[in-house]
Amino acid sequence: MFPVSYSVFATLPDAQTAAEYIGWLEAGHLRAVILGGALDGAILVSPDSSTQVVESRYTFANLDAFKAYERDHAPALREEGLGLFGTRDGVRFERRLGIIKFSLGGQQKDSKV
Repeated sequence: MFPVSYSVFATLPDAQTAAEYIGWLEAGHLRAVILGGALDGAILVSPDSSTQVVESRYTFANLDAFKAYERDHAPALREEGLGLFGTRDGVRFERRLGIIKFSLGGQQKDSKV
């Protein structure tokens, strides 16, 4: 079985909201996902002209490990994250799941599950 990549993209209306979200990720969310079964985690920030996009990316050993995380840990963590912003305008979340495949040359390629 191949490793699984899981990303949450948070589109946020401004740098202040992005900083608040990143602070929450760094204060414990990344660690909680790793304790929930992820092998590692990272935070990537991609600003554009009007919004901030913050990606939290995790790697799971395989699809079964991800499914166990989704069943046992994700609901509470997702509720906590959504509660961080209440009903603020301009906040959007998107989740992506992919299988990580490696070529013979060592190049990593993600594909959708």
